[in-house]
Amino acid sequence: MIKAEKFKTPFKGRSLLSWVDWTPEEILQILDYAFLVKKQSHKGEVHQRFLGKTIALIFEKRSTRTRSSFETAFGEEGGHPVFMSTQDIQLGGKESVKDTARVLGRMFSAIEFRGFKQEHVEELAKYSGIPVINGLTDDFHPTQALADIMTLKENFGKLKGLKWAFCGDGRNNVARSLMVISAKLGIDFAIYSPKELFPPKDIQDLCAPFAKESGAKIEISDDISVVKGADCLYTDVWVSMGEEALKEERTRLLSPYQVNADLMKATGKDNTIFMHCLPAVLGQEVTEDVFEGPQSKVWDEAENRKHTIKAIMLALI
Repeated sequence: MIKAEKFKTPFKGRSLLSWVDWTPEEILQILDYAFLVKKQSHKGEVHQRFLGKTIALIFEKRSTRTRSSFETAFGEEGGHPVFMSTQDIQLGGKESVKDTARVLGRMFSAIEFRGFKQEHVEELAKYSGIPVINGLTDDFHPTQALADIMTLKENFGKLKGLKWAFCGDGRNNVARSLMVISAKLGIDFAIYSPKELFPPKDIQDLCAPFAKESGAKIEISDDISVVKGADCLYTDVWVSMGEEALKEERTRLLSPYQVNADLMKATGKDNTIFMHCLPAVLGQEVTEDVFEGPQSKVWDEAENRKHTIKAIMLALI
């Protein structure tokens, strides 16, 4: 049985707000932890590495995978997770984010935040004095990106030199996070998207030096040729949380970018896999035959949310 000492790392006390401030070596170290805890889980090992620890789980947005991953991973390790919705606390309402951070920092071992504003998760990290993990904001979704990287490596045995393509809304938090982590780790990354939904220039400029250092190639295009050579096609819902009023316009813009059998063939590879962060709207961003087909790795990817989140918490807490 692997002891808790295996997880003594230089990351203790650090926050994960995005992968921007993490080196490739640090990201890969957390990934190694994820493979370790997945192996332990599948062997049925029981550990209590969070015994006596608590985590505040702040959710402004609904969740299936993120909440389930944090609660089960922390609870299985003997810790006590406390769920807090907008109906439970005063975050940014009667009480400022700064004051909430200072209160929670006196009571908990760590904080997870899933909400709208990146500035809120940054403020929690600044004032709480304890590790804060970004469970999703409008800007970034770092825990999802690590699970996706884990799934990619499970299928191909490597990361550097692979190529994947995100098809759909190139501005969204998942696309941005995949661009950052790919640029850091030397994975070629393409966005196949209408020009109106290209990622903003600031995130492109942010990733450019990372890609130059790692050798990753970043491509953004509305031409289908950009998916050629992709080892993985990735998509997300066309309408993100909080943008429901834009459904008709997004459907019009994104229908040509649906992941279907023809788009899978356009990669020119027989072993291209399909990934989706879920939940999916079948018949919109992806057809049912691709989603349920042999190339789909969405359920492995969903399971890996838990293992990567446990690894992150072990490293930081």
